[in-house]
Amino acid sequence: KVGAKTDWPQTLEAFVPWWLAEPALAPAGLMRLPPVGAQGADLMILVPMPSADDGDALLSGRAGRLLDAMLAAFGLDRSSTYLASAVPAHVPMADWQLLKESGLGDVLLHHIALAAPKRLLILGASGISALLGNDPPNLAQSLRAINQEGPPIPALPAWDLEAMRQRPALKAGFWSRWLDWTGTETI
Repeated sequence: KVGAKTDWPQTLEAFVPWWLAEPALAPAGLMRLPPVGAQGADLMILVPMPSADDGDALLSGRAGRLLDAMLAAFGLDRSSTYLASAVPAHVPMADWQLLKESGLGDVLLHHIALAAPKRLLILGASGISALLGNDPPNLAQSLRAINQEGPPIPALPAWDLEAMRQRPALKAGFWSRWLDWTGTETI
């Protein structure tokens, strides 16, 4: 179980080393990856956890290559985003309910508040939705904002990158939702 919220880091700079070291956030022995990007980014991209093929950086594997292509289509790149995961390490067969009970959902909301993005793209929304206490998780697709310590942050839930990589129809559906969410017709 994660310790008291009053003991959590209160700045993003202090949060990252804590995220990499706090024993309650992921099983021991797993490689943890830090979030990447600047506070106050136009877009925060949240994934459930690092991919099994990520090297020493979050979203550096196959899913990251798809993300880079998507960002290019959006007219963005990694320098204008904040990339983070809900769990600091790749945990096969993650028990989202157990992670929620350990306090990881509250840590995630705290992380989002510290990152203070203008918008939040949640890739792999069903696991993250369960972590945040949305029940049933299939309602993740209707999530519109994240209410945390500050003003609500507009949120767009979507399939995880691996699912979109394997099923191109999911990418097309996501593209349409992205255009609606951002108020653009074409890029």
